Amino acid sequence: MSAARPSNATLVLLASLYCAQGLPSGLIAHSLPVLLRQHGVDLALIGLLKLLALPWLLKVLWAPWIDRLASPRLGHHRGWILPLQGTVILCVAGLALLAPQTLFGAGLWLLLGLLLLVNLAAATQDVATDGLTVRLLPERWRGLGNSLQVGGYKTGMIISGSGLLLLIDPLGWNLGVGLIAGLLLLLTWPIWRFPERRLLPFRPALAETTAGPGLLLRHYRGLLAQPGMLAWLAVVLTFKLGDSLGSPMIKPMLVDQGWSTGELGQLTLASSLAGIGGALLGGLLYARLGALRSLLLFGALQAIGIAAMALLVGAGGQVGLVYAIALFEQVADGMSTVALFAAMMRLCRPEHEGADFTLQASAQLLLAGLVGASSGVLAKALGYGGLFVGAGVVGMLVLGLVLAYFLRPGSRRSLSEA
Repeated sequence: MSAARPSNATLVLLASLYCAQGLPSGLIAHSLPVLLRQHGVDLALIGLLKLLALPWLLKVLWAPWIDRLASPRLGHHRGWILPLQGTVILCVAGLALLAPQTLFGAGLWLLLGLLLLVNLAAATQDVATDGLTVRLLPERWRGLGNSLQVGGYKTGMIISGSGLLLLIDPLGWNLGVGLIAGLLLLLTWPIWRFPERRLLPFRPALAETTAGPGLLLRHYRGLLAQPGMLAWLAVVLTFKLGDSLGSPMIKPMLVDQGWSTGELGQLTLASSLAGIGGALLGGLLYARLGALRSLLLFGALQAIGIAAMALLVGAGGQVGLVYAIALFEQVADGMSTVALFAAMMRLCRPEHEGADFTLQASAQLLLAGLVGASSGVLAKALGYGGLFVGAGVVGMLVLGLVLAYFLRPGSRRSLSEA
């Protein structure tokens, strides 16, 4: 594939797909918990919303079939994306047609069922979208592609999270959610017009020979057999470890220092926008720096950002300082995430792109979730300051694994590309 900069049409296509994934995620993660509680729904039932995200973790189990099976009429990735995004649109439109008193009352289980279907469709679509992204972008420009992934997804979450909460009072539930469904439909236009069969024809000779029950084992065994793959997985699992350890305790620390819900909401919005900017900056720099230098530089900034949170312990009243450190941390987080995702794409095999990327992403998210779950215990034991400094030290130490991977014996080709 040519190393030329992707066309504007390609960039619009990828941005639209990832923004479409962020829209239902923002609705589920940010808007619905508020609305459910306002309608008196029990906290235990609101907590079930977290379980609805299981398809995002389990998609690794069916991802190989998405790489293997293609639609002769719609194309390979497009043949998955169009019907799955259509399913999400229909579910969200269905929510918009129902009265909130019904959904948050007697119809609560219908709401949860529709949301589970939305997550299942969106998570499966994500595999196909990631595979399409890897095939569309040359190595040099995968940082920019992942900027669109991170930025588009966060934009979608802001629209259906903060945006929907702002619109609910003046517009009402039905019209507000209806606008989300309409925006999803609009975002389907670029993939509908994309001529995948002509530009990216399916190459079945490079895929698995059969799609039977043994496909899952054969697919991932082939991935793990690649030279240096185990060393790279060590990088994937640990690169965001410091951030995962420290970031869950940022808001609790500010709450303990008297920050109100509204103040935290404003900080979250500003931080999200900073994260989008960081992702875009990281993608542009990745094209110039390459994988190794991007991972080292952005990873160091990520570690510094989370360690700097220790400066806010007891300083919550200094609003300017809080914003400066929080925005810096989010910019660094966006840059480091883009670098990691772009580097992950380098290890994806032809016609195995979706599942190969999914395995790496799922492994990273699983460990991050487990580590994040322990952050509260560590904060109680070490204090907020000790936790943030320790998380920063961990973030710096894991950069040694990045160097070890690129400098390992037989990695001359990887280092020259980096």
